[in-house]
Amino acid sequence: MVIVTTIRRDVLTLPAAPLGPDNPLPPLRLPYEVHRTDVRDRSDLPRDMARQAGYGPLRSLLPVPVRDGYGRAREPREFETIVIENDRLRATVLPALGGRITSLLHKPTGRELLYRNPVFQPANFALNGAWYSGGIEWNIGATGHTALACAPLHAARVAAPDGGEMLRLWEWERLRDLPFQVDLWLPRDSDFLYAGVRIRNPHERPVPGYWWSNTAVPEGRRVLAPAEEVWHFGHERRLRRVPVPPDPHSSPYAADWFYDLPDTRRRWIAALDADGHGLVQTSTDALRGRKLFVWGTGRGGRRWQEWLTEPGTGGYCEIQAGLARTQLEHVRLDPESEVSWLEAYGPLSAPPAVSEAEARLEAVLPRAAVDEAHAAWKPYADAEPGEILAPGSGWGALEVLRAGWKLPGTPFEESTLGEPQAPWLELLRTGSFPEPRRVRPPGGTLVAPHWRDMLETAPATPLTEYHLGVAQWHAGDRAQAVRSWERGLELAPSRWPLLRCLAVADQESGHRERAAERYADAFDDLCQERRDDGESWTAATAALGREALEALLAAGRTAEARAVWERLHAPTRARGRFRLIEARLLLAEGRTEAARAVFDEGFEVADLREGAEAIGALWNRLGDEPLPPAYDFRMRPDT
Repeated sequence: MVIVTTIRRDVLTLPAAPLGPDNPLPPLRLPYEVHRTDVRDRSDLPRDMARQAGYGPLRSLLPVPVRDGYGRAREPREFETIVIENDRLRATVLPALGGRITSLLHKPTGRELLYRNPVFQPANFALNGAWYSGGIEWNIGATGHTALACAPLHAARVAAPDGGEMLRLWEWERLRDLPFQVDLWLPRDSDFLYAGVRIRNPHERPVPGYWWSNTAVPEGRRVLAPAEEVWHFGHERRLRRVPVPPDPHSSPYAADWFYDLPDTRRRWIAALDADGHGLVQTSTDALRGRKLFVWGTGRGGRRWQEWLTEPGTGGYCEIQAGLARTQLEHVRLDPESEVSWLEAYGPLSAPPAVSEAEARLEAVLPRAAVDEAHAAWKPYADAEPGEILAPGSGWGALEVLRAGWKLPGTPFEESTLGEPQAPWLELLRTGSFPEPRRVRPPGGTLVAPHWRDMLETAPATPLTEYHLGVAQWHAGDRAQAVRSWERGLELAPSRWPLLRCLAVADQESGHRERAAERYADAFDDLCQERRDDGESWTAATAALGREALEALLAAGRTAEARAVWERLHAPTRARGRFRLIEARLLLAEGRTEAARAVFDEGFEVADLREGAEAIGALWNRLGDEPLPPAYDFRMRPDT
């Protein structure tokens, strides 16, 4: 056997901000999401696109937690990597951070084909918060960046179709309850990295599917794709078909350009520099969509570029490929079915014209060769992994244990079960949800129908009622969720988690005053209950304190908001998010100059959401001066 690819472990050191603890409060509401269209616009879309744009929207982020514990203070940190290499290419993978390919180096020319971020800086772009820019990311789940962006994937060696080895990455995607895998390999003497991707739906029901492979490349590249028209989605939040613009990078605001590839055309997209050198991505036909994302030339877009990396290190744009024509759509995965495709990434040197670039691509990697590689890979997708190179989570093991599924190629072994899965494993085996041995914030809730059914038949302890209510809320049965939380409240030794859920329910039903009262009571109960200043209690205090402050300020209960503020830990009050809330609180107290002083002293809201406008809106209430550049994250005009 000839070894055509080497796979080895390595270490990458970067200035890095810590991820910090997850938010312990269940995400009962969806975060603000910029990628939404008005339902009224769907009548102008092709029938299949309109159907898929309305299919399978998320009801909540449950069961995944929100990751908002990161900051912006960076120190050198070592990241474990897996390097795949032949004599032409070297790919560096971060298995603990979503399986991101952080570098793709073309060895004969010494060219880095990707935008390689020189720092690790989480920002609030993933569906559940923490995300970072650069490289090639694998987005599965729902519209937006995957909830696995900063989570570990399982990684192992596995036999490749050419007799060598592949790197297999796999995990259980929790938003849709779907297992998936990405197999990476480099044939001998190949200038292209192959990625075989498979998503399986093991359920006896259809499931909405979503996939986009996002590749960051240095900004300003000439982007080519075989289309004459694009679906444009920008600051006006409308999806419209227009001719391919001469220079999409000239847009003043961030914009998505979804190339409308004819059904018969080869699927590819390339980003070339001024000399005609760069990266091309191509695939089998199942990966239908192609897209260019640009930050725009405006001040807000430039500020976001600085926010995600080091100022002065250069920006990026993204070329992307997905299962649908746009990222606003979800596709139907039939019961007990799977979908697979093959992608290829490599260098391309070509003139800046679509026809000539496509001809050059055909010369170096024929379309038929990609189809043949996919056909050759498919039998190996079921090959059992060999040496385990990195561990993922235990959630897949829990689901496989519950359902008895057989998933060749992607084993979810019981040995991966850990503390997060322990109470649910006990519920599965005994029919009872265990009470914790010590007082602490409740863990996450599983919300799939089979877990909700088990919670409904389990002994009705306060903690069980809490988790049952969260699962019922996720299912859309809000009245029953409220009843479960109210039942749990009657005997609960720990009241604040239930009071917080009831406060959210009050907000959603328009009872702002009652929500504020419940938030105040919940925060008071938490402060009396918390046992120390450890990570879990500090995270709970910050998360609940933030929600309580916002609810009390919205209800005009300024004095009670001040009381909550004073009981926060001092390091929490010093965080940028809370400095922004402090400015709101000071303004509500009539202390405009003190609120303005908060801005003058400077703060950074580490978890500022893409598209959020809270900073600019508050600044406009403080006076008529232009928004300072450091606070300008505007992604649309007049905000």
